[in-house]
Amino acid sequence: MKMTSCDYCSNFVYDDEYEAYQCMVNLDEDEAVRLMCDSRYSCPYFQMDDEYKVVRKQM
Repeated sequence: MKMTSCDYCSNFVYDDEYEAYQCMVNLDEDEAVRLMCDSRYSCPYFQMDDEYKVVRKQM
C-alpha cells in the first residue's frame, strides 16, 4: 500500500448525492489515467487527512 492512497487524502470526501466517495480535485485526463494505471505514480494533490490539525492549532 502506498502512503498516497486516496483513502488517506483530505480531498477524498463522501458525496451524499452520489452516495460514494469522490476526489474533489479536478484531475485532467492524463493525470487520472496515470494515477489509475501506474502503481509508482503518486498524486501531486495528495494531502494527508489530519483530523487533529485544528486541535493542535488551538493549543
